[in-house]
Amino acid sequence: MELNENTASVQPNVPLMTQERFSQLSGLSEESIRGMIHKGHLPSMKVGRRRLVNVALLSAQCLDAEDWT
Repeated sequence: MELNENTASVQPNVPLMTQERFSQLSGLSEESIRGMIHKGHLPSMKVGRRRLVNVALLSAQCLDAEDWT
């Protein structure tokens, strides 16, 4: 199968993501992402000097919050 510009790329399932990449994928500004992290609305983890979005925890929280009954 040949990939072209119109084909969506498959994203790997990663536990942590940079704020910049999360911003690109979510369509929210980096400032919004930083604000959500600061307010505790978006889980994050400090790795070295960088604060990364904890995508694994966010996914788990979303699944737990969903009413599956």
